[in-house]
Amino acid sequence: MKNNKKENVWLNLGCNIVLPSILLVKGRSWFEKTGIALDNIDVYILILALLFPILYGAFDLMQRRKWNMISIIGLASVLLTGGVGLLKLPTEWIIVKEGAIPLLLGAVVLATAYTKKPLAKMIILSDSVFDVDLIESALNEKNTKAEFDKQMKKITYIVATSFLLSSVLNFVLAYCIFESPAGTPEFNEEVGKMTALSFPVIALPTTIIFIFAMFKFFKTLTLLTGLSIEDIMLKK
Repeated sequence: MKNNKKENVWLNLGCNIVLPSILLVKGRSWFEKTGIALDNIDVYILILALLFPILYGAFDLMQRRKWNMISIIGLASVLLTGGVGLLKLPTEWIIVKEGAIPLLLGAVVLATAYTKKPLAKMIILSDSVFDVDLIESALNEKNTKAEFDKQMKKITYIVATSFLLSSVLNFVLAYCIFESPAGTPEFNEEVGKMTALSFPVIALPTTIIFIFAMFKFFKTLTLLTGLSIEDIMLKK
């Protein structure tokens, strides 16, 4: 039996990206205002920030029986950002980190294009949104499954391109923002500035590319199956 429980997108982004980022930026000043004296306070803040993606990812895994990729990315991002601050590594490390994560994701997506299950197909053609059995049946009936798989490989290239663009924009933005040594209040402010500018500078153009990929996906699917969008959507 398929598990079609819907995920709350805002809760997902809040627990995995927004709240951990705010904690890393504002955590120390919040603790200082309470008057609580703790040794190694930055370590406790990092652990608290890590708990959000860990707990959310575990909860989502129990609810939907699927690994939450946003939780994994959020966990890696928080760990790397917090680690740079705690270890007081050179600023160049945070710049490399900002560009490396989307580049790594893009490489993974691109590598799957040469497998039987391109990641774009796994992400977009979700059985919680589409009637996958009906789509597979229509493709087999019209003998267009091979062409569909060929087009999904091309769409995977487009999705990988969005990650590549994100990597380049991340690197350039981080290079322009980060100037202060890790572990300083100025560095934390720069982390906050990076978080604030990430959406308009990075997320918006990559989202446009992903929307283009979705448009191509729907056009391909309806053409090769002979079904309408209403037909292929999962009925509640």
